Amino acid sequence: MTTSPLALGIDFGGTTIKMGVIDQSEIIDTAPPIATQDYDGPDALIEAMSRIIRDLRDRHPRIAAIGVGMPGFVNFEHGIVHNLTNVRGWFKIPLKQRLQEITQLPTVIENDANCMAYAEWKRGAGVGLKHLVAVTMGTGVGGGLIVNGQMVRGAQDGAGEIGQTSIDFEGRTGAYGNRGALEDYVGNNEISADARNRYEARGIYKNITDCSPAALAAAAHAGCEIAAQVWDDIARKLATSLMNCCWLLNPEAIVIGGGVAKAGDLIFVPLKRYLDEQLSGPFKDHLRLIPARFGSEAGMVGAATLALEEAGLA
Repeated sequence: MTTSPLALGIDFGGTTIKMGVIDQSEIIDTAPPIATQDYDGPDALIEAMSRIIRDLRDRHPRIAAIGVGMPGFVNFEHGIVHNLTNVRGWFKIPLKQRLQEITQLPTVIENDANCMAYAEWKRGAGVGLKHLVAVTMGTGVGGGLIVNGQMVRGAQDGAGEIGQTSIDFEGRTGAYGNRGALEDYVGNNEISADARNRYEARGIYKNITDCSPAALAAAAHAGCEIAAQVWDDIARKLATSLMNCCWLLNPEAIVIGGGVAKAGDLIFVPLKRYLDEQLSGPFKDHLRLIPARFGSEAGMVGAATLALEEAGLA
């Protein structure tokens, strides 16, 4: 029976907070999710989190550290959450300090996409690699960077925002004034809207749920030409951003997670072709495109793994 320390991984999303007790890469226990919109402000939500943390610690006394993956801009060193666009009242909240005071456990607060990258690097598809780009694709597009065997966070802990890189300097204006941001073209909602427009142009009328990435993957596998074209276009757009990452960082591999990655060869085969067309030998010859190992659990696993390592317990 193992006696190694456990960690609590917390995946703080825009609508729910998920908590899991992590032993290496295995989630051995979970708590019911917390609906963020049920709480009026950070104090009430932190108190709700604290109650569940106490319950999990009662069941698992070997929990020795806490890791939290947060959407948006996080100051890693000080554990300050600068803003959460979908949760009321979260502006410059010292979450690390608050949780450490309540639990007396070492705590790490990290960007959720970085947590995904860390999980894949340490426990998943990227184990053993020193140069890795990780991309997670869902409502938005997030990313994390491993360079020379280290997580790259940048001067203000904002590095890796692949979804905000431009694929068109005259494109759509994004939330930050940046034109042609990748996630404004290949986020789930944008994919569905584009597919519905393509169907309508051919006299086929579908509701938006029938144009989700999962539905489009099923349609393409069933031989739908329009759905196949949508996937090829997603690959072409994604390749534009990843091509720039390759020229800049020369990674060994790109790990892709999230719902879009579940399309398998529909995305990976054309993506490899488009990248090969735009890269020279040293940048493409040994480049691997790898589906992520972890799905929706990546945030919890990565946050927990990082927390133990930062506490010197791994």
